[in-house]
Amino acid sequence: MRIKILFPLFIGLLIVGSCSTKKEIKILRLAHTLDTKHPVHKAMIILGEKLKKKSNGTLEVKLYPSGQLGAERECLELLQIGSLDITKVSAAVLENFITEYKVFSIPYLFRDRQHAFQVFDGAIGDEMLIKGDKYRLRGLTFYDAGSRSFYTKDKPITTPEDLKGLKIRVQKSNMAVAMVNSLGGSPTPISWGELYTALQQGVVDGAENNLPSFYTSKHYEICKYFSLDQHTAVPDVLLIGLDTWERLSEQEQIWLKEAARESTIEQRKLWAASEKESLDVITTSGVEIITPDKTLFEQETESIQKMFQDNPDMLSLIKNIKNTKQ
Repeated sequence: MRIKILFPLFIGLLIVGSCSTKKEIKILRLAHTLDTKHPVHKAMIILGEKLKKKSNGTLEVKLYPSGQLGAERECLELLQIGSLDITKVSAAVLENFITEYKVFSIPYLFRDRQHAFQVFDGAIGDEMLIKGDKYRLRGLTFYDAGSRSFYTKDKPITTPEDLKGLKIRVQKSNMAVAMVNSLGGSPTPISWGELYTALQQGVVDGAENNLPSFYTSKHYEICKYFSLDQHTAVPDVLLIGLDTWERLSEQEQIWLKEAARESTIEQRKLWAASEKESLDVITTSGVEIITPDKTLFEQETESIQKMFQDNPDMLSLIKNIKNTKQ
């Protein structure tokens, strides 16, 4: 009789014990607009792997690439209202939410890539990542997006003169618009997902972006001239909605920041390899690579910095970036 009474109790304890040891898994939804072949997407896969390992499987990243959940601006808005957890956007789009990010769209701001990395990885970068807190957007890391250059359908760009009268697609960024205007072109904001068709149909004559994006988007099928003027080095920014960030424990926040940083290190290696691969493929496909005199473009865009002459905070930020030592 005693055994009959104790047996159900024993089974009950086993059930309770198994429930108490079951891990609670938190899924972080990460949406972006890039192709799955893009080095930034590959870095996000690494981010998810590292986060899962650090958290012993309690934190996982679910990716939604290729604009499945909307364009960059829409993803930022989803973050703000807590309907999405993480996204990646260009700093040029982010400037519409956080004014200070305009600084990264100033032409020829960085001396070279290592100078840019010193800024992104140092005190200036850390300060920039928390600038969006008041807009419910917390930065996690900067991904390398190389340098942006012009590419066109019908004629090469060898000097700023060649841009006059051309409709050039730009991101939805006031700084990008000002930059193309200063060079005599006609800036035309179009979302990334619509650009292939816009080039195909002649809505625009060209665009400006980095080599891997030019390759993975297949824009090289239409545009046969790529001019390496390297006018800006606008980074990609990985952000988490503040609602999601505040729901994470302190330890989970540490794991996420560590995973983001480690994915950045790997992303830069992936980016360098992707730039080489992209250049090889587009050259083989018949794209003409032009290496113009960059000083001509730098001189024509000097006026961009004058946009901030009445903004002491931005002028100080520009000065601090330029004075960052390598």
